[in-house]
Amino acid sequence: MELSDYIRILRKNWVVIVVIALVGVGAAAVFSLTRTPMYEATSEVFVSSQAGDTIGEQAQGNTYTQQRVASYVQLATSPRVLDPVIADLGLTESATELAARTEVSSALETTIIRVTVSDADPQAAADASNSVTENLTEAITDVETLPDRSSVPVKVTQIQAATAPEAPVSPDVPLNLALGLLVGLALGVGLAVMRTVLDTRVRSTRDIASITDRPLIGAIPFDPKSAERPLILQADPQHPRSEAFRALRTNLQFLDLESESTGHSFVVTSSVPGEGKSTSAVNLAIALADAGKRVMIVDADLRKPRVAEYFGIEGGVGLTDVLIGRAELQDVLQKWGKRSLYVLPSGKVPPNPSELLGSSRMRALVEMLMNDLDVIILDAPPLLPVTDAAVLAKFTSGAMVVVAAGSTKRDQVQGALDVLETVHAQVAGIVVTKVPLTGPDAGDYGYGYGYGYGPELEAAPKGRGRRARGNG
Repeated sequence: MELSDYIRILRKNWVVIVVIALVGVGAAAVFSLTRTPMYEATSEVFVSSQAGDTIGEQAQGNTYTQQRVASYVQLATSPRVLDPVIADLGLTESATELAARTEVSSALETTIIRVTVSDADPQAAADASNSVTENLTEAITDVETLPDRSSVPVKVTQIQAATAPEAPVSPDVPLNLALGLLVGLALGVGLAVMRTVLDTRVRSTRDIASITDRPLIGAIPFDPKSAERPLILQADPQHPRSEAFRALRTNLQFLDLESESTGHSFVVTSSVPGEGKSTSAVNLAIALADAGKRVMIVDADLRKPRVAEYFGIEGGVGLTDVLIGRAELQDVLQKWGKRSLYVLPSGKVPPNPSELLGSSRMRALVEMLMNDLDVIILDAPPLLPVTDAAVLAKFTSGAMVVVAAGSTKRDQVQGALDVLETVHAQVAGIVVTKVPLTGPDAGDYGYGYGYGYGPELEAAPKGRGRRARGNG
């Protein structure tokens, strides 16, 4: 992923990241508040040599003392020293437990020993530290006394007595809160990246380029009221969705629709149901008719037909009746509004949709319509559940594959394109629907209000279409 992808992930998941970061800070605060404050008190002793008066003897004595200090550090936390401390202070813990909260150290090449004791009571910490140094002094004197008890080669002097500290050393609330924030941010960002990597849905128009090199010819914004107003070009010509369908119409013209003497036919399909293929088909047909094209939309979804319902016309007879020879085209074709827009409903749902759509009569019908009209739009079933759309796409100008942002998975899109490739059908392009207008997944198209669209803003007639008397 590129830097822009990570920025988009952060923008998209910032709420989750902030919440987890706050949880981390809260957990650190709870941890800090529930911990018993601990105090540390430190005392120091200086170990010196008592060997000789000459410089040479003193140098040897200092070397000897530095070598012995490491042993004295170990001696300080032994029962030899700590048992008397426990007895002097009346403690109830063992020497091992006292050693666990006692830290004894000596800086390199020095003979100063630091004794630090931690305790929940600041005065108890100071008393224990001073007692350890006192008993350490006695223990060193005992173990270093020569066999004849004539002298002791080293001298231990307390140079700093421990005093009761005023502030605890733990918990370190600012540090804990900072660590909680950092851990929370790291977990939040990690979760956001993981969600994005594991999410195989098409989220925006940018994702199409990672799936296929087929052109993106349209991006239809999300409209929460699309079910209430499927014909958006009639209901609200200035809505962003309306402008999106005009942009789709323009992109189709870039496919060189004027290059041939005959018309063009396009199958509008999708990978799976619910991606908005039917509403895309009917609105595209209206947009093309608004531009002066002679357009026919054919409801070739013989399993779940919706075109007649959207246009508000009778759909009991239509394509199936023509294909089985029960009716003539001019008897079932209906003109919609004042545009050059004709609607061929599906008719009754047959038991063999794929066979009808792949028949020679269907091919002949499409070829005849292409000779009389500019554009034929065929609304077909999804590609993955059934083969109807693939059968139709073989003898049309191409298929427009509708992809719903936020719900269609990438492998579903790839599977649909593979089906079309298997039958050697042309893919006119990809149309992404339900694209967010705002946010990190917003489309790259600028849909807004207030633009002057000229004559294209004329409201479509609201009455039902009347039946046509011919096919042209």
